[in-house]
Amino acid sequence: MPLIKANRDQILKPLQSVTGIVERRHTLPILSNVLLEIKDGDISFVATDLEIQISAQQKVEGKTENGSVTLSAKKLQDILRALPDDAEITLEHKEPRLTVRAGKSRFNLQTLPAKDFPRLAAATGSSNDVKLAQKTLRALLAQVQFAMAVQDIRYYLNGLLFSIDGELLRAVATDGHRLAYAATELKTTLKHDVILPRKSVSELIKLLTDSEEPVTISIQTDKDNKPSQVRFSFSGIELISKIVDGKFPDYTKVIPTNYSKHLDLNRVTLQQSLQRAAILSNEKIRGVRLVLSKDNLAIICANNEQEEAQEELTVAYDGEPLDIGFNIAYLQDVLANTNCEAVQLSLGDANSSALMTLPEDKQFKYVVMPMRI
Repeated sequence: MPLIKANRDQILKPLQSVTGIVERRHTLPILSNVLLEIKDGDISFVATDLEIQISAQQKVEGKTENGSVTLSAKKLQDILRALPDDAEITLEHKEPRLTVRAGKSRFNLQTLPAKDFPRLAAATGSSNDVKLAQKTLRALLAQVQFAMAVQDIRYYLNGLLFSIDGELLRAVATDGHRLAYAATELKTTLKHDVILPRKSVSELIKLLTDSEEPVTISIQTDKDNKPSQVRFSFSGIELISKIVDGKFPDYTKVIPTNYSKHLDLNRVTLQQSLQRAAILSNEKIRGVRLVLSKDNLAIICANNEQEEAQEELTVAYDGEPLDIGFNIAYLQDVLANTNCEAVQLSLGDANSSALMTLPEDKQFKYVVMPMRI
């Protein structure tokens, strides 16, 4: 009897949910595999990179036989994607191979024993749960994820601060040059700060949907009530993430509170002006000058070939003139990751960070440090 006989999509859908974390070339070969488990008509796939574990479950309308095996995640996914949408798939397991059949197509894949698959150890302490809509969590993470560091030696910056503080859930990311802060309201009395790894954040943004369907967040703590794991459960998917060990910078000291120069700008207009000016920016330092004068904001980029681009925007401003430089990519990033109509840019002096806020979302703040040009 076959291990599974079912429609292609019933197998492919849960498989695709877990393959994002699978390393194709790993020193431990089994980590390039997914664990396939069939039990009482349910099919589940599990993948891990030893820092994150994702499992996805699906009820199968077809023939199944209880069992488990591991096989190449990429090869199985590629095979299923290449078959017709309405194909009926049969999976037959006979050590050390698994055979995939569909019509007149047949594929024999190498397997490794399910007992050797390294699952993340379950947390031994208590679990504290909160619930919110998937679209709320997805939007919160998406608003700040671009500001995470990439392979910084300060490893705690290569992740995102996930802070549950009473009735507020905050997400904060910084690479030391810019900082993004977003928050949403919760109904809880819990208080926990954890740093989620970059990969966990990226996978959550991919897997969460823009729906009101709930996601349950479980902060797993050890016997000393110190957070050790975070588990996200939604739509038949469970993502378990280890926590980055380290102390996240005090973001409250970075966010300016006393600026007097405020510019109300159309987001798309500013984004397009920066995009055009960036064409002639220096490729290495990516600098842009913002030159502020009465009712005018000039956006100026120049490069080593003595070429220059200048864009001018009419703004409501009657304060002191200001000439300040920034990395243009940092300004473009925040505009690309928000979808509101207007932004407010607040400035201090030529040596102070810029603060960008959203009139439509009082809980969002973005800080970017100036640079000498």
